[in-house]
Amino acid sequence: MKRGSLVNTKAREFPGRITRSRTAALVVSGQLPPSKAPIKQTKKRASPTNLNMDENNNNVDNPHLQCKKKKRVMLQDVTNVFCDRNFFNKTKIQAKNENPAKRGQAKVNKVTPSVSTDVLSLRADLKDNTEFKTEGVVSSEILTESMPHWFTSSNGFGKHEDLFGSQTSELTSEHESPSKEEDKDEKHYSVENFTTSIKPDIVDVDANNKDPQLCSTYAPDIYDNLRVSELSQRPCSNFMDTTQQDITRCMRGILVDWLVEVSVEYKLEPDTLYLTVYLIDRYLSENYIERQRLQLIGITCMLISSKYEEVCAPRIEDFCFITDNTYTREEVLEMEIQVLKYFKFQLFAPTAKTFLRRFLRAAQASYKNPSLELEYLASYLTELTLIDYGFLSFLPSVIAASAIFLSRWTLDQTSHPWNPTLEHYTSYKASDLKTAVVALQSLQRNSNGCPLSATRTKYRQEEQYKSIAVLSSPELLETLF
Repeated sequence: MKRGSLVNTKAREFPGRITRSRTAALVVSGQLPPSKAPIKQTKKRASPTNLNMDENNNNVDNPHLQCKKKKRVMLQDVTNVFCDRNFFNKTKIQAKNENPAKRGQAKVNKVTPSVSTDVLSLRADLKDNTEFKTEGVVSSEILTESMPHWFTSSNGFGKHEDLFGSQTSELTSEHESPSKEEDKDEKHYSVENFTTSIKPDIVDVDANNKDPQLCSTYAPDIYDNLRVSELSQRPCSNFMDTTQQDITRCMRGILVDWLVEVSVEYKLEPDTLYLTVYLIDRYLSENYIERQRLQLIGITCMLISSKYEEVCAPRIEDFCFITDNTYTREEVLEMEIQVLKYFKFQLFAPTAKTFLRRFLRAAQASYKNPSLELEYLASYLTELTLIDYGFLSFLPSVIAASAIFLSRWTLDQTSHPWNPTLEHYTSYKASDLKTAVVALQSLQRNSNGCPLSATRTKYRQEEQYKSIAVLSSPELLETLF
């Protein structure tokens, strides 16, 4: 019989497709005779004992077996410190197979049974209140490597005895764990870092303040950043002489005085007025403008400031109406686009009002009860500087500190208007404020006879500001500075 007929006969006896696995099963059961005799293995298979041999056995015939051996040993050491109870025993094998040169550390010391058996008791309170204990003997470097850095770091959450419930100084090396005296010094140093380094004669205005809006925790950092910003974002102090040719200082003063009336008419926030004047001066510092469009710049900057500061900003039609419809809606929108493009939509800038709030808190610290007269008078003097073009040469923080100085001197001449608390929070000494205070007193007394009186009229109101604009400061003494 031919070979092809025999295969066809066998295929008819077993319905379905005969695969290699099915043929092997039939051969084993005796239903189908083997087509070929089994080939005897000439090479002896490696036993599991040979796979566990380490670097000492170099007589392995197949290089692929070495790769399998290393992979099996590495997989054997994979474990979890929180799940495997024999973790520290297995780390002994892991440290043996690991190359110390790659870690950049010294060679790991061998662990001997002579070391005490109960060295560590690791307890972690999990959500299910499950308690894990790991008992074993490990060397210091293995323990340090197998745990996160905040477990063994003395600058982390605490000392080793606080984390593990027992002393573990024996498990750490000398260069990692300081002595007990160093631990005490380190604890004392960490406590001192959390205390505020303020002198006894300086009142901490941020202490025990429960108002979250005052941001007492990081208020010093905020105002440090503002002190840097006022230097980089201040307008030019001589743009009338360099950039502008068609407008004068008097025109600018008339515009600002009129904007004060507008802010009173629409009951705008003080920050809106200060930001408006800042935007005007900053824009005029680098952009030439005709006098016919100066008022347009004023209402446009107030419109932008209202959108930035107010909850309900006035409409464009309101600003057009207040100018007696001198400018149309389209002209205001076109000017708004130009101003916003110039500022690149970066509108915030520290003004004198921004620093005045902080300095008033430091000034009120010397009073048992907050003084409303001090607050109103300082706000009045600071707002007077918006009209005078000459005060652009002073920083906003200097203007705010000078207003505090002159206000305290106006209300009380029995004591020095400056104290260590104000010097600490303003970063200015009395001698640093002399020029600004003298100029501010001249402005308060109206020595130049300026006819612009919108701010003075505003602060003469008895009900709202207690007629604070009526007060006048006495002569400044040279001993004050």
